[in-house]
Amino acid sequence: MASAHLQRTNWKALAVPNEHGGWGFTLEPVILGLLAAPNVAGLGLGLMALASFFARHPTKIALSDLRRGRIYPRTRLAIGFALLYGTLAIAGLALAWFTGNRSFILPLIIASPFVIAQVTLDGLGMGRTLFGELTGALAMGAMATAIILAGGGFSVLAWGAWLILAMRALVAVRYARAQVRRAHGKPVSKISTVSTAVLAVTLSATGAAFGVAPWLGVAAVLILSIYAIYMLEQPPVTASHVGWSQMFFGWLVAIMTAAGIRMGW
Repeated sequence: MASAHLQRTNWKALAVPNEHGGWGFTLEPVILGLLAAPNVAGLGLGLMALASFFARHPTKIALSDLRRGRIYPRTRLAIGFALLYGTLAIAGLALAWFTGNRSFILPLIIASPFVIAQVTLDGLGMGRTLFGELTGALAMGAMATAIILAGGGFSVLAWGAWLILAMRALVAVRYARAQVRRAHGKPVSKISTVSTAVLAVTLSATGAAFGVAPWLGVAAVLILSIYAIYMLEQPPVTASHVGWSQMFFGWLVAIMTAAGIRMGW
């Protein structure tokens, strides 16, 4: 019985990602894209995004073992899960290719260097660094643009969706890392967090001023930035609080940006 329980635990540990922030950065672009431009090809791209996110965890474990020159039972299992999720990602891409506007491929090509960087950093055990977390979020943000383009509309604002998501990620990652450091009693530069928030709002607003990004998306980034700055003046909070609050703001950014694209705001 104990052996069976261990086996189940191992399967779950390998098959299900344990990165809470990654769930948001994966699902938000999909939700944004499908709300802004519902289409079958977008569902395929959503499957591709989710499968790619699931594939990252077992791939990272397998690469870590292989880098040390070791092959454990978990290594083979991890490779199996990575191949399964990879197959699902290819299936999602194929669905999008045969049912949607193929202009969606451009943002995926542009995002590929971020994907390569993230996979490389994961393999080196550096996926949790600031650069590693940002590359993953930037790569996933391309999915919103791809889904909207696959639906055949909003070509300019589709790219603005990626901009808004990138700025959301910039603020969220910097804020979350600052709160984690505070929770462990480590010093935090509030100036860097504030300057990051100001930069994110400024770039978002610049995009909106040129008609690339929706103003509702800018408003969402501004709300997130104000919250991040305010919370750093309060006592440190738990990792759970950070996770739930960032999930809420992530959905807020996605919904407001999608609404802005559809209504031209």
